[in-house]
Amino acid sequence: MTTEALLDLLNAGRILEPGTPESMGMNDISVRAREICALINQESSDVPRIGELFSELIGEPVPEGFRLFPPFTSDFGRNIHHGENVFINSGCRVQDQGGVWIGSGSLIGHNVVIATLNHDLDPNNRQAMYSKPVVLGENVWVGAGAIILPGITVGDGAVIGAGSIVTRNVEACSIVAGNPARHIRHVAETPKDAALKTVNGGSAETAQSS
Repeated sequence: MTTEALLDLLNAGRILEPGTPESMGMNDISVRAREICALINQESSDVPRIGELFSELIGEPVPEGFRLFPPFTSDFGRNIHHGENVFINSGCRVQDQGGVWIGSGSLIGHNVVIATLNHDLDPNNRQAMYSKPVVLGENVWVGAGAIILPGITVGDGAVIGAGSIVTRNVEACSIVAGNPARHIRHVAETPKDAALKTVNGGSAETAQSS
């Protein structure tokens, strides 16, 4: 199976059964990804070399302004896509079989995990896997230690608080935090504005007039 055919299958969310040509093909690419990541993680300050290796990992040119602080782990690599001026801090782990799209200007903090694979809930078929993509919009800020689960879309300009576990989509220009991550406020609001909105379950204007 070609890499392109495998990517089409993964991006379609098809179930991968163990021992199939698709599963074995994914494993072969995973081995190569880990080898390239090991080379990336031997570098500390050679920015051009890190960019060259990351380009080899994802199978396409690295856009302008990309920065990565090793160590970095990907167990597939060929389904990572990102825009310009993306920054990935040290210790991040990206499971990209299902596809990871990172918009321009986004910042990924230390030790962030992005997952795109799930196993079947049926114990008799637990080895089977299926994929769902993770999409981060432009100018997203993901705080240190956050975990983003399969199938999540994060809107432009959103902020994910440190240590959050993101289990549902995140609105554009909103701040979420916690386990599971919950809406805190919009980035343009002050904490006081957000607190007022909770009074009487109404808007800030309603709360101020009561």
